[in-house]
Amino acid sequence: MLIINIPCCGIKALTEEEKDAIFNDFDGITIQSDEPMNLTEMKAYVKGFEDARGTLFFDVARIIRAKRPKAFMLENVKQLKGHDKGNTIKVILSILNELDYYVPDPQILNAYHFGIPQNRERIIIVGFNKDYLPKKFKDFKYPVGKIDKKVCVGDILEKEVGERFTISDKLWEGHQARKRMHKKKGNGFGFCLFNKDSKYTSTISARYYKDGSEALIEQVGKNPRMLTPRECARLQGFTDDFIIPVSNARSYKQFGNSVCIPVIEAVAKAMLDYLGEYNIL
Repeated sequence: MLIINIPCCGIKALTEEEKDAIFNDFDGITIQSDEPMNLTEMKAYVKGFEDARGTLFFDVARIIRAKRPKAFMLENVKQLKGHDKGNTIKVILSILNELDYYVPDPQILNAYHFGIPQNRERIIIVGFNKDYLPKKFKDFKYPVGKIDKKVCVGDILEKEVGERFTISDKLWEGHQARKRMHKKKGNGFGFCLFNKDSKYTSTISARYYKDGSEALIEQVGKNPRMLTPRECARLQGFTDDFIIPVSNARSYKQFGNSVCIPVIEAVAKAMLDYLGEYNIL
C-alpha cells in the first residue's frame, strides 16, 4: 500500500479532477491538517455525504467511499466531541454510517496512559466495513491503557543539550509577564514549566517552535529551555532510530502535529484482533 501525505492547504488547492486522479490512483492516503478535519467547516446543517462537500472531512469520506477499506482509523483533537454542542461529531458519525460502516462510539485516549509522559488527549474514531462483518457482530473494544507511575518527563530528556535551546532573557521575561497578566484575570493561561521528576508535560502542538510555552524545562541557575526536536519525537513515541532530516522549526511543527505512536499502535492492534475474529484479514 502506497501512502502519501497531502497537507490540508494542498487538498483545498486541488481541483475536483485532480482529487479524483489522486484518490483513484493510490490505495492509501493520509491527510494532514494543522486543524484536523477543520471543525469550523462542519456545521449542523450538514445532513449527509453530499452536504459535506467543501469540507476537509468530505475528502476523508470520499476516500473511504471510493476505496471501501475493510477498516479505517481517524484521529482528532478531543474538542471535536463537544464542538458545536456535539453536532459536528453527530454529522461525522452519521456520514460514516451512511457509508455502511460499523462505527463504535469514539473514545478519547491519553498518551500518558500508554507509557508516554505527555498529557495528550485525542479522540479516536474507527470504522469497520459491514460488507465483511456477519449480521450479528460483537462490539469493538477500544484499548484503555493504564497509568505507569514510573513514567516521568526525565525518561525523554537528553543528557546533553546545547545552550541554543535555553530561552533568552527577553522571551523568559515575556512569558512571566503574560503569566502574571492571565493570573490577574483569573485564568490559568501562560507558560508551563516541567522538570525531570514531572509525571508528564502539557500537550505539544505545531506552534511549539514559536516560544516553547507549552512545555519548558527547568534548568538550575539559568533560564528554562525548550525541548529539543529529539525530545519532542520521544514525547510522541518515536524511537531514537527515527531520522529527523529537517530543521528544528519544521521538526517542532511536524512532531506537534503527529499522532502519538503507542496510542495508534494499541488501537491498530485492537482493530486487527477484531478483524481477525471474523477472518477478515
